[in-house]
Amino acid sequence: MERLYNFSAGPAVLPREVLEQARDELVNWQGCGMSVMEMSHRGKEYMGIQAQAEADLRELMGIPANYKVLFLQGGASSQFAMVPMNLYREKGGKASADYLNTGEWSKKAIKEAKKFGAVNVVASSEDKNFSYAPTQDAWKLDPNAAYVHYTPNETIGGVEIFWTPETGDIPLVADMSSTILSRPIDVSKFGLIYAGAQKNIGPAGVTLVIVRDDLIGQVLPGTPTMFDYKTHSENESMYNTPPTYGIYIAGMVFKLLKAKGGLAAMEQTNRLKAGLLYDYLDATDFYNSPVARDNRSLMNIPFTLKDAALDEEFLKGAKARNLVQLKGHRSVGGMRASIYNAMPVEGVQALVDYMKEFEKSRA
Repeated sequence: MERLYNFSAGPAVLPREVLEQARDELVNWQGCGMSVMEMSHRGKEYMGIQAQAEADLRELMGIPANYKVLFLQGGASSQFAMVPMNLYREKGGKASADYLNTGEWSKKAIKEAKKFGAVNVVASSEDKNFSYAPTQDAWKLDPNAAYVHYTPNETIGGVEIFWTPETGDIPLVADMSSTILSRPIDVSKFGLIYAGAQKNIGPAGVTLVIVRDDLIGQVLPGTPTMFDYKTHSENESMYNTPPTYGIYIAGMVFKLLKAKGGLAAMEQTNRLKAGLLYDYLDATDFYNSPVARDNRSLMNIPFTLKDAALDEEFLKGAKARNLVQLKGHRSVGGMRASIYNAMPVEGVQALVDYMKEFEKSRA
């Protein structure tokens, strides 16, 4: 069977080049006589794989030397707890943190943080069903906050923030699960970045954390050993057995992105892909984009049909054309096209062509 155009929000499409290399090396990695899945994580072969993956990621993102790169497990959802466990500091007589609420993943992070200390919601877009992101002039920041948390791209709602908040001396924390590696960012403006791998990094199972050195080592009392960033920092992400095969795949993705021109080149391609779909959505009243123009995601594009009764027929026709995983998240309905780095331009064009065809057949 030929490859499908997979618009899943995650686990998501991976680069074909990486999949083919992994296939070729599956049984015998570079002549060593065993698979990466069989290697000791403390053997020289695997340690070299992980070290190279980190070096390539540091180069891709321009990660400063005073930041640790951690390859963890538990998904980005585990970071909803690990961040407050590690970063809550008592300032001004209380332990509190600032959170921006722009959608379902922000809400989950806020709910978890409240288990460990006070949460100040600096602004929320819930008033308009999370269809936009409040600009910073609307935020009510607490000068005594331990950190400021936001989600630059809400995977479900398709809302992306393209600017970096200014928080002064207060560490900025970002859940970049669905936007990391899609465009350049200035890592030095953040105290901590975390991301699940299953969108732009690699297969599900790896969680990436990039954390500034001074934020490590002051956990809340009672924090489990495995939830302490210091544990993983001091042991080079090998306190326990890391997700070795996932890190191996991620390393190949990093190397491929470098070969393709890095993150600036990826942003150019991603804007081209997103533009194809948004331009069509703007030119028709048969479909609708619910997101404010300034916050339209490059990675996750939700849209609705004018008549929701046609949804199932639309999805059936899409599948017949090898366009899959277009159904919107159960919490919002409609459609959603996730067009991460590995989605080729041809896939987005095939989707637009089908959408035009479907609209014409209902005219």
